[in-house]
Amino acid sequence: MADTIFGYPFRRFFLGNPPIYRGYPGSTTALLDWIESPTSHILKINVPGLSKDEIKLQIEEGNILHLRGESGKEENHGKDVVWHVAERGSGKEGFSRMIELPENVKLDQIKAHVENGVLTVIVPKDSASKSHKVRNVNITSRL
Repeated sequence: MADTIFGYPFRRFFLGNPPIYRGYPGSTTALLDWIESPTSHILKINVPGLSKDEIKLQIEEGNILHLRGESGKEENHGKDVVWHVAERGSGKEGFSRMIELPENVKLDQIKAHVENGVLTVIVPKDSASKSHKVRNVNITSRL
């Protein structure tokens, strides 16, 4: 909702710094639990039926965690088969999810493991406060 009211680039100015969770049209959503402990952020994401080789986890644009998954399994029942219901999916299923991480994390120490259809991502917190550099911008009467 904040994207439609304020737009993505202005989110931090109006709403503080809420995390973003971005999915993509046409992809299934990976359900997420985000738990914060005193020392880390713990993300638990449902990835049923996917192995670690079918999941890709990357840090993009500074502190955006991009999670992608695609199952390589296609159900082939032959050409004389008629499907009546396909609620579980009928071929390659994939998802893509972007999560904005807080600024006080150690991006180089992120760990992840998958077990029983749940991907657990542990993002350690950085206890050292990051100093924000202040830079003066010269103002002129003409550009």
